[in-house]
Amino acid sequence: MSLNYVTIGINNLARSRSYFDAVMPLIGGKVAMDYAPYAVCYQLREGRVWINLAHNGEAASVGNGSMVGLLCASEAEVAAAHAAALANGGSDEGAPGPRPNYGPDFYGAYVRDPDGNKMSFVYFRKAA
Repeated sequence: MSLNYVTIGINNLARSRSYFDAVMPLIGGKVAMDYAPYAVCYQLREGRVWINLAHNGEAASVGNGSMVGLLCASEAEVAAAHAAALANGGSDEGAPGPRPNYGPDFYGAYVRDPDGNKMSFVYFRKAA
């Protein structure tokens, strides 16, 4: 199985665009489709991330235990994405660094977007 896309519920497209437009290019993403004022789709190296208002018209809410992991190409990319997230309305959930409890090659950082959605930026180190 492979993943085609994920959706992240947001409540304010302009605020979320500021955040995601700053972060996504740093991890190989670019705007693929713009359906303002409802949704934007970012094409990543593999797969897509949609940010969108809830289709039922109600407020988007954070899923307890839910997180989107975004694959990065290097430790530097993890750090850059984490810094951009914090500089654009995100909050810190874990600074960039190795996470040996997730495996010897796992390097990541964790943030929440302006709506509180948790995401990780992940890089798998190459064996020496």
